[in-house]
Amino acid sequence: MTAVVRTSEGAGTGRDLPRVGLLLGGLVLLAAIAVLSIGIGAHRVPPTEVVRALFDYRGTNDHVIVRDVRAPRALLATAVGAALAVAGALIQTLARNPLAEPGILGVTAGAGFAVTVGSALGLAGGQTGQLVCAVAGSVLAALLVTAVGRRSPLRLVLTGVALTAVLSGIALGLRLMLPDVFDAYRFWSVGTLAGREQAPLAVPLAAIGVSLLGALLLSRTLNALALGENVAQALGAGVARTRAVTLVLITVLSGAATAVAGPILFVGLIVPHLVRRPAAGSVPWLMLYSMVLGPVLLLVADIGSRVLLPTGEVPVAVVTAFLGGPMLIWAVRRHGAGAL
Repeated sequence: MTAVVRTSEGAGTGRDLPRVGLLLGGLVLLAAIAVLSIGIGAHRVPPTEVVRALFDYRGTNDHVIVRDVRAPRALLATAVGAALAVAGALIQTLARNPLAEPGILGVTAGAGFAVTVGSALGLAGGQTGQLVCAVAGSVLAALLVTAVGRRSPLRLVLTGVALTAVLSGIALGLRLMLPDVFDAYRFWSVGTLAGREQAPLAVPLAAIGVSLLGALLLSRTLNALALGENVAQALGAGVARTRAVTLVLITVLSGAATAVAGPILFVGLIVPHLVRRPAAGSVPWLMLYSMVLGPVLLLVADIGSRVLLPTGEVPVAVVTAFLGGPMLIWAVRRHGAGAL
């Protein structure tokens, strides 16, 4: 393990200063976008008043809106964006596939299937019930995919795709046969942040925070694994243990994010591509940049979801899909169809 750490910390330390500067610039941008996001809505709150509400609460209408509604929503967007972006970076590094994204582990399909079954059984009537069902479904699906496909990245991807197809088909059949189940499912299935900040989020957000820290701690070992299993073993990395821990982190990050906000696609695919060049092959920097740019992307999409229509909100998943479609085409053209 010492060899791995030394390898990741080797030559090129002179490049750390620009990387740190870029990271600090990203954090400043994230703070600015968060303040802007909190101020935008049916009732506009000036940025200065947003800052005053956060640090000098006076109990005015603007301050109540900021503290009770807008700030929790911005916090949720930050956590979900970071979770999806880091999960995408992890799965792309583990599978050595630049077009991989967290959904290939069956997490999204498992959550949707569990919410559908829970609605049919009367267990997912409210936000809390849907949250519990989604977490349980995502974890069970990821465990099944991991158990079957753990021996190789290709087998893992194929197993995830197959399970996603099976679970999605069964869930669709249940929704077509049971209209009440369809009504309950369609509200969860639209990936959005609106109203989700009122759900009990302490446990999912804590799980996301711990998993993000775990991804940072694991990133040095992933530096060696990204070079290939034989190289990683030669450098002293525990390949099987690293792969298992990485799969757990991906499951928790993407499962918790999907459970609290619904299916939001493309964030885990887009962000690692955008930060891969400044990371320059360093997995630790890839994780750090993803943690910053993921929330920025989702907050910008959330702002767009509020201003695109004058009469209401567009689900944030629709906005990320519009952003992600062109990005996916660019990624395929850059890496070739063989990466799929």
